[in-house]
Amino acid sequence: QVQLVESGGGLAQPGGSLRLSCAASGFTFSGYAMSWARQAPGKGLEWVSGITSDGSDTDYADFVKGRFTISRDNAKSTLYLQMNSLKPEDTALYYCTKPRHVGYSGSFMDEYDYWGQGTQVTVSS
Repeated sequence: QVQLVESGGGLAQPGGSLRLSCAASGFTFSGYAMSWARQAPGKGLEWVSGITSDGSDTDYADFVKGRFTISRDNAKSTLYLQMNSLKPEDTALYYCTKPRHVGYSGSFMDEYDYWGQGTQVTVSS
């Protein structure tokens, strides 16, 4: 069974940093592109970032570009999101998500079939 477990969330000051991790199991992690998505209070799911299966290509939503970095360690079946220069509007529940099709890591949330439980990120002064 597919399992995705996020960790690393917490409280950060504006301008601060957090590093999120997602431990994956139950599928061939190295064969799949992966993404991060988030959900803020009163909003739907928003795609944040995606990465190809081998880590050779990455993509980001405009609202995080230049601040966040997605990466992966296939040997550890772990996905990461380094978040720098955090803003209050980054406050959300952050999810690791796996696509239905191995090569997809884009912004259409309907293309993803598994999500973790989420890790809360709160940015406040």
